[in-house]
Amino acid sequence: MNDLLIPVIAVILAAMVFDYTNGFHDAANAIATSVSTRALTPRIALGIAALGNFVGAHWGGQVAKTVGSGIVTLPEGAASLGVVLAGVLGAITWNLLTWWFGIPSSSSHALIGGLVGATLCASLFNVNGTVLWGGIVEKVVLPMIISPFTGFILGALLMLLLLWGVYGLAKALRGTKAAGITHPSPLNRFFRFMQSLSAIAMSFGHGMQDAAKTMGIVVLALYVGGFQSSPDHIPGWVYYTSATVLAAGTYAGGWRIIRTLGRRVIHLDPMAGFAAETVASTVLFTAAAHGWPISTTHTITSSIMGVGATKKFSAVRWGVAGNIVMAWILTFPGAALAAIIAYVLVRPIF
Repeated sequence: MNDLLIPVIAVILAAMVFDYTNGFHDAANAIATSVSTRALTPRIALGIAALGNFVGAHWGGQVAKTVGSGIVTLPEGAASLGVVLAGVLGAITWNLLTWWFGIPSSSSHALIGGLVGATLCASLFNVNGTVLWGGIVEKVVLPMIISPFTGFILGALLMLLLLWGVYGLAKALRGTKAAGITHPSPLNRFFRFMQSLSAIAMSFGHGMQDAAKTMGIVVLALYVGGFQSSPDHIPGWVYYTSATVLAAGTYAGGWRIIRTLGRRVIHLDPMAGFAAETVASTVLFTAAAHGWPISTTHTITSSIMGVGATKKFSAVRWGVAGNIVMAWILTFPGAALAAIIAYVLVRPIF
């Protein structure tokens, strides 16, 4: 039996714990707008999110490869498994901390920050890991900066387009029997139905992104543990396990963060919720196709703010939004610090 079997299993179990916390931490990304506009009941919304996450995970291979081989390189051996475990523990710690305070931070960037922090710390103890700064800048930092701005701008543009379309339709139907369809109540019913569809798309995109990151960690553990020869190959059982655990965590729900995204940033109506989810899911799909591990939290929050800003700039509670942005900034160093502490604790075992 491979001497590293038990350490590899320990890392995989830790990755699954992270996957579960990712699910209930980021459940808000997929369903907060649908719940706040009453397009879906909370349990139905969570069920849709869980199913979407499970299915979407099977389309996240490019993101998984980026996390497994594009962030750090580690030599085979028990010491490297200790680095991976510490990185995951750092991300779990940050997830739980921000969940407790109801702050929608990025689980994705917590995981990457944890890996980087643990690898840098391990180098002080003669573990020859390397942080791939070029890959991080190209596939993490730049998308991290671009995706929120894209979400904000596209959210505002789509909302303006919808408002213009509704105004034009109302003007065209004025004085006819069909004019009533542009009244608030029929419009809200229509966009609540459309939000059901956009919530499914958002959940699918979340699975493509966030389950894939756990898959990347599992593959990295298998590679440095000597159980496979390539850090790019993703076994079938890794897809199903990561997808199932993420779906279970999502169904558990993260109500603190759901309240923050759904109510405290801006009060959304069904049309605005549909616009925000549609834009966010489009950005997630595009990023996943390029293997960019972006944050679903950044994307949906910025889309919500862009949609809200079209009503009037003061409609967005910028103080709450500022706290969220501060959490984004602190996620990398916060998770890295937690991972450094975790590595110091687990190093004697490995």
